[in-house]
Amino acid sequence: MRAIDTLRKRPVTIEARRTVTEAAELMNRDAVGALVVTEGGATVGLVTDRDLVVRAMPRRMGADARVDAVMTTEVATLPADADLRDALAVFRNRPVRRVVLVDGEAPVGVVTVDDLLVDLVGDLADLARPVTGQVLFGHPEPGVPATT
Repeated sequence: MRAIDTLRKRPVTIEARRTVTEAAELMNRDAVGALVVTEGGATVGLVTDRDLVVRAMPRRMGADARVDAVMTTEVATLPADADLRDALAVFRNRPVRRVVLVDGEAPVGVVTVDDLLVDLVGDLADLARPVTGQVLFGHPEPGVPATT
């Protein structure tokens, strides 16, 4: 399965020169916890709600502070057509919760640990349904073999 096939929505982006207030407003409007920071359409960083709280607020940055002053610059990225196992390897090997999928340098999606967990729980529930039925209701009696 391709990583891009797991996406639930388009990435929300913000230009690096925008303010932390604009970032917070975008996160609130689009109900996301992270924005892909771009410059000229290319991915240059990632800013999360946590970045705003632990980087901007303790430094008493003003509401007009630029996003690029608090963003993470070492963003985990993969090509848009990467296999989902490649994203899993990134999560396994790096302390990140998001991988930005890119077409060239342009962001086309964000795969999150949260999304993968939701998918996994759904898949496990689907697998557990028949087993649960057997545990609760027993195995059906085998039919009498047909004779000729």
